[in-house]
Amino acid sequence: MKKLILLTCCLMAATRVGAAEKKMYLLHEVKLAATKARLAAGDQTLQPALDKLVSEADKALQSGPFSVMQKKLVPPSGDKHDYMSMGPYWWPDPKKADGKPYIRRDGEVNPESRDGIDSPAFGKMRSGVETLALAYYFTGQEKYAAHAAKLLRAWFLDAATKMNPNLEFGQAIPGLVSGRGIGIIDTAGLPQMLDHTLLLETSPSWTKADVEGLKKWFDSYLNWLLTSKNGKDEAKASNNHGTWYDVQVAAFALFVGKPEIAKKAIESGQKRLVQQIEPDGKQPEELARTKGFSYSAMNLSAFFNLADLGQAVGINLWHFASDDNRSLRRALDFLAPFADPNQKWEHQQIHEVDYQMTLLPLLKRGAVFEGAHYENFVEKMPPTKVAEHRAQLIY
Repeated sequence: MKKLILLTCCLMAATRVGAAEKKMYLLHEVKLAATKARLAAGDQTLQPALDKLVSEADKALQSGPFSVMQKKLVPPSGDKHDYMSMGPYWWPDPKKADGKPYIRRDGEVNPESRDGIDSPAFGKMRSGVETLALAYYFTGQEKYAAHAAKLLRAWFLDAATKMNPNLEFGQAIPGLVSGRGIGIIDTAGLPQMLDHTLLLETSPSWTKADVEGLKKWFDSYLNWLLTSKNGKDEAKASNNHGTWYDVQVAAFALFVGKPEIAKKAIESGQKRLVQQIEPDGKQPEELARTKGFSYSAMNLSAFFNLADLGQAVGINLWHFASDDNRSLRRALDFLAPFADPNQKWEHQQIHEVDYQMTLLPLLKRGAVFEGAHYENFVEKMPPTKVAEHRAQLIY
């Protein structure tokens, strides 16, 4: 009886969330509340995913805080507060004594690009915040929110450790350039992280002053994305870089209360969809890469994010189709069969990838398409991996 009462209360809360002003865009309040209600009611099908999330959150408690000030190298500006990274696919030229300028080997990561710079710490900070925020939401344990707040303050807010809101020195190439527009892909995960920070707003550890400080930081970063040379260069990119640029601009604009900028970015994304997705669902620019599956899935994930963001400004990208049927559903239909381990990927993929677990979040989100049967593909995946996947809690 107690479980029934709790379930009813949680479902009523989910309804209230749905009726309230929307704050999240990439996470969905109603779905999260429904998951929480199912867990409270003793739904054991979700327990493996929750157990894994809590285990990862406990590990995250032992990590960080992270800061741009911790890197070994100093950016050309001389200010360690400036973010700095190196293009991962660039290697010393064996024909040159000093190796410079470096040469590109697409898909092959140079270990040097992970040493002494900011991108590894940035990734740990972002994933840590997401894991801790979700663990706080589902368990109510304040320790998770407190540590997430500590990670956010160190990276974005505290004067001694915060990152300057720019990527002037993102994905540098030794001997060629100190930073590029392409480097903006480094922050592609921030829109998702922002939604997770909203899960912290019931915690005393994450204050209104923190929220306002974070909005101020992202307002400055949004302005840099729109006005800097690197930002303008990335806006012109015709592949996943351009899509993720639009996602970031739209998400940050909504976060700081500038929906007109968000709408313009999503309209740009709709044009990209027609340019990047073929009527058969293939994404030629991504398939041309040495990791064709990885980049196709990555770009489609960006488009799915744009579709979620579009709902806030009245653009239905989920069900948009060009006259010759270029659409998100066609792109997902092209990738979906590779959830079956018996299907062979015929394009380039020089590194091993878990096709099934890469596809799972996309297939779960594909439930928005009426009449879709993507669960049939999910059933071909390893049951244990599926049961433990975080997508079970989110989607």
